[in-house]
Amino acid sequence: MKCGMWGVKKDGKQSGRQRYECRSCGHRFRYKKREKILKEKLWNEYTHGKQTLIELGEKYERTPWWIRKKLDDHFVSMPKDLTPEATIIVPDTTFWGRSYGVCVFRSWNLKRNIWWNEVPGEKVAHYHYGRKILEERGWVFIAAVVDGRRGLARVFKDIPVQICHFHQMKSVTKYLTRRPETLAGQELRSIMLTLPKSNEKEFTKLLSNWHKQWKDFINEKTYILGTKHWYYTHKKVRSAYRSLESNLPFLFTYQKYPELNIPNTTNTIDGYFASVKKKVAQHHGLRKDRRYKVISELLNKG
Repeated sequence: MKCGMWGVKKDGKQSGRQRYECRSCGHRFRYKKREKILKEKLWNEYTHGKQTLIELGEKYERTPWWIRKKLDDHFVSMPKDLTPEATIIVPDTTFWGRSYGVCVFRSWNLKRNIWWNEVPGEKVAHYHYGRKILEERGWVFIAAVVDGRRGLARVFKDIPVQICHFHQMKSVTKYLTRRPETLAGQELRSIMLTLPKSNEKEFTKLLSNWHKQWKDFINEKTYILGTKHWYYTHKKVRSAYRSLESNLPFLFTYQKYPELNIPNTTNTIDGYFASVKKKVAQHHGLRKDRRYKVISELLNKG
């Protein structure tokens, strides 16, 4: 006689889960589908609903350890619903502490994260690796928007590269502060603030004129008394200028290729990182592997 032909009946509970008995053959079992649904429900409430282990335990009348075991059983993978295509890529790395970060590649066109990986620090090699993996899967990069980290533009040297205006302005402000003490610094900051509304020709002219006026000033040297050693007297103003000068070829790429609709900031990924960190912060004290699992879930949905 076929198992289940005469239906099933409840057969008590085991570990808090309902058991059933087949009326035909007496086989005892639990519905795995219901278990799977429960695990997914718990996982979604834990990650997206920001419910803690204690809150979930109270809701389902279970101990926090029982809830944790169910969460550990849930598997998270890279997005499988995305078909590789030509896209503008926005790569970046965000950190939890000094030695733990996650490198992420986000598609500007799809507004989705398409690849990520744990990293101990931000190195150009991680971006080379991410690009290689994605291209092997069939993705084609038509342009890249980066935060200006040294050497990162070379990872995408064969395609148009745009350096984020926000990060560029932040970098200059790091050297000059919001209220520069010197006149040279004040004028350079004023030029920097025109970046979002300027074009390459106008901005290059402003920067060139500034350099002609203040060239001797930023080249001034201060010698250490009694030695032949020296340093640039106004090294912070000099560094701010060098940052703008070095990145100038990549600051107006979005204007050179209007047909590609390249953004001039990395806001699409910066804003998402802020959202992920806020949700992960709800589960402070997570073990490293569990934290990465939560991060992966949040990145997978974004």
